[in-house]
Amino acid sequence: MQFSRRWLIAALPAAGLVGCASSNSAISTSRSGLPPEFLPQHNPAYDRWVQAFQTRARSRGISDATLRTAFQGAGYLPGVVERDRNQTETKRSLEDYLAIVANDTKVAEGRRKRAAFSGILGEIERRYGVPANVVAAVWGMESNYGARRGDIPVISAVSTLAYDGRRGAFFEKQLMAALRILARRDISAANLTGSWAGAMGHTQFIPTTFEAYAVDFRGDGRRDIWSDDPTDALASAAAYLAKSGWRSGQPWGLEVALPAGFSTGLAGRGNKRSIASWRDLGVRTATGGTLPDHGSAALLLPQGPNAPAFLVFSNFNAILRYNNSENYGIGIGYLSDRINGAGPLSKSFPPDRNGLTINDRKELQRLLTARGFDAGVADGVLGTKSQAAISAYQRSIGVAVTGEPSLTLLASLR
Repeated sequence: MQFSRRWLIAALPAAGLVGCASSNSAISTSRSGLPPEFLPQHNPAYDRWVQAFQTRARSRGISDATLRTAFQGAGYLPGVVERDRNQTETKRSLEDYLAIVANDTKVAEGRRKRAAFSGILGEIERRYGVPANVVAAVWGMESNYGARRGDIPVISAVSTLAYDGRRGAFFEKQLMAALRILARRDISAANLTGSWAGAMGHTQFIPTTFEAYAVDFRGDGRRDIWSDDPTDALASAAAYLAKSGWRSGQPWGLEVALPAGFSTGLAGRGNKRSIASWRDLGVRTATGGTLPDHGSAALLLPQGPNAPAFLVFSNFNAILRYNNSENYGIGIGYLSDRINGAGPLSKSFPPDRNGLTINDRKELQRLLTARGFDAGVADGVLGTKSQAAISAYQRSIGVAVTGEPSLTLLASLR
């Protein structure tokens, strides 16, 4: 994947090092391929903030040369502010989450990537003790195996968010770290790109995480997590997990089966028990075998006792250092197991609040699309596109427009 070029601006304001992009916006649009809201916009208040920031940066050891290089062509990105202010706290069920991040397509691609990069992943595993399938799962989760590394200039993105002020201190810290990355020459200013919030490269490290954990695996003097060669990025992910407490030779966790009448009050990451204790309580592996002993473990019931259950070991906590979400931790663990050859979860998830199983929801999406109501990918996750398709179909047949799925709706489509 080739990253978009940064904007090339011929002149800088005489008062400082702030890049002025507004007069070249037409050129920027044609060269970058980014939507207009992610191109620098004229904003005098932002320019004044950058000038004041540069004074602070100089006092912290950032050179004029680094500032000039970093801010040449940088500017205020309104799309970044819009994204930051309109983030929705969507609480997905584990079933929906796994259908997105660890579906069969993602698993198959992960197996191909692990095979294609088996040599380097093996070297990384020997050095850091983190299995190749776990590193591959992080890669798949964070950037879809390098397909989505981000092409928004990081300096523009994090300086915009620092100026905006909602999380100003955090993003000014990221901006300072990004400048140090440039000063160290790990990457050129033209290729310092990432997501709208500054997450970068194959492993989506924010600048401060990059500073703390990125590694130069080949010893070429640069820690490059952006290029088509993912070596440094994969090694950096392994180094991160290793420094976060990953224990070599131990699993993250496993799916388990619970006995009838099991007390759900025993679940939760704060209720660790020895494996002997879990065995005495009747907990078995998902296939009915004896639990392996990898130290104390906690029981997680993300969707209650009638859905898949998991015992998680200390390595689960190392994964959570990457992203402190139990769904994320289970997603990484499950995807890594699938990449390693394991099959799907043994226990099915129960029907949702509308009485639909995931296969029902997939069928609903396929049938809607076949009728001309585009419901998107038939993955069983009913997002806004599927809801719009349901509404359009309901309108077409003259029933109440709710956008809600139901068994009755599914039956009418069959």
